[in-house]
Parts: sequence; structure tokens; C-alpha cells
Amino acid sequence: MSSGPELTDLHPSTDDIAGDVLRGLASVPKRLPSKYFYDQRGSELFEAITRQPEYYLTRVELALLADRGAEIAAAVGPRAHVVEPGSGSGRKTRLLLDALDDPVAYTPIDISRAALTASAGRLDREFGDVEVLPVLADFTRAVPLPTPARPADAALVFFPGSTLGNFTRDESVRLLGAMRATMGDGGAALLGLDLEKDPALLEAAYNDAAGVTAEFTLNLLRRLNRDVGSDFDLSAFAHRARYVAAEGRIVTTLESLREQVVTVEGRRFRFAVGEQMHVEQSQKYTDARIASLAADAGLRVVAGWNDPRDWFGLRLLRVA
Repeated sequence: MSSGPELTDLHPSTDDIAGDVLRGLASVPKRLPSKYFYDQRGSELFEAITRQPEYYLTRVELALLADRGAEIAAAVGPRAHVVEPGSGSGRKTRLLLDALDDPVAYTPIDISRAALTASAGRLDREFGDVEVLPVLADFTRAVPLPTPARPADAALVFFPGSTLGNFTRDESVRLLGAMRATMGDGGAALLGLDLEKDPALLEAAYNDAAGVTAEFTLNLLRRLNRDVGSDFDLSAFAHRARYVAAEGRIVTTLESLREQVVTVEGRRFRFAVGEQMHVEQSQKYTDARIASLAADAGLRVVAGWNDPRDWFGLRLLRVA
């Protein structure tokens, strides 16, 4: 009996994580990398966020994938090797795999071992004809793909959830460039992108009344304390998220509630009362912004679909 999909482990070491944290805390303003949100608890909390009434993104994107699946499949073509950076719960992936014409393989790429193995195992059981080939890695760099037993016509990078918006513009261009390298000249990328809209709707989505997003943000500190031996006091920081209209994005910070010193690998970092440490941003998109990012990465938008209210969009990109 199979024990589940075979895992390719390209996971960053503790030294990599510590180096990222030290560089971030030494910058002005201080920063922490959002890619480290997703340990097992972080992945569970994010899944809970997607079910909060204020967080429209997941519901709207799921409906969009369900409603336009046939059109997406026609634009992608048959026998795709689907590659998903940041595998998540698999709800969106199921809809995509169901819609596509004879998908050959599915490669989730995730930095969280627990989230990756759980998602890969579920999809392996549900889609017997689709070979599941998970890779434990940092997806912000080009990832060599495992070779499926059955040849694929092309690779399709699937990047839903408007996760691209968590990166700065320069980082987004580099990430799209990494996707371009992963998918190859004949492949494509299907991006889920949150579109610009009423700031009140945006701010509510990142400050849910139940406080799940705040717990998710603070869990980053808990994860770093465990994995790199830092001594963040979670009770001394508070989640803050606001829409910055001039930049078209939500900015999430952790505010220091008192003067304090945090130690990481013997280095001490002082925080003032009210100091904001940047932990995440969530860019909101216009068609012009999407096209400009794609062009800078050597890609072009070849097809797109929006929900009826133009809250969220899916865009298919190919090599320019």
C-alpha cells in the first residue's frame, strides 16, 4: 500500500531563516519575511481566516474558478503539469484539476512541511489519475520540477489567493521571473489577483472581528521563537492593518506596545513604543498594474476573468 506522494525536500535551513530575520530586523523600518507565516499553526490559522465573513477573497475566487472553469481549461490546453507555489488547503486546486482536460501531474511547492504533506495526500487520494509530486522549497526562487511518469504537454503554474500581492514590486517581478523559469517557454501561469475596490471592504478583510488575522500575524513571532531561538514577547506586540491609498495596498505591521529589546542569535534589537515592524503587504491590482508587472518579467497577459462585481480576477500569463 502506498504511503503517499514522494516528497522532494529543498527546504531552507534554520540558518537561512535566521539570516532573513537578522537582515529584516537590521533594516529601517524593521521587517519580518511574510513567507515564514506558514508553519503548521500558521497554515491552520490562514485557513480559518479564509472562512471569516469579512474575508471575501477566497469565496469570490472559488466561485470564479467554478463558474469559468471550462473557459480556463480551453485557454490552458490539455495534459498540463500543474505547479502550485504555496499549496494551501487544496480547495481551489480541486476546482482547477476538475476543470482541466486530462491533467498529468500536480506539484505543490510549500515551505510548510505539514501543510504540504496534508494537501498533497488529500489530492493524491482524490485524483487517482493525476500524479502528485510535492516539493518542500522556498517558491520565491525557480524550482526544478519533478518529472511525471506520463509526459505533460506543458507546465501550468497556479498561484491563487492574490499571494503575489504580498511581495514588493521588485520582488513580484523576480517571483514572476522564477515562475517563467519553472514553467518554461511553452508553459503558462494562472494568477488569482485581488482588484482595487472600496477601502472599507479591504480594511475589514484584514481586521476580522473574531481576531483570527491578528492571531495569525502574531503566530509569526511564535514560529520564529521556536525555530531560530528568538525571544519575542507576543503580548508586547499588536496586529495593525491599514489601506495605503497612494500605494494601492494593505500594509500589515506589528506594533510594539512598549519599549523592549528582542534578541536573535545573540544580537539585540531595540523597539520603541509604537514602533511599527512591517510583516506583510497585500497589493491590490488594476489591469495596467498587472500588465506592467508581467512585461517586466518577460510575460504577457493572454486571457482574464473577473467576478461579476470586479472584486477579484484570474489572469493567464505566457512568455512574451
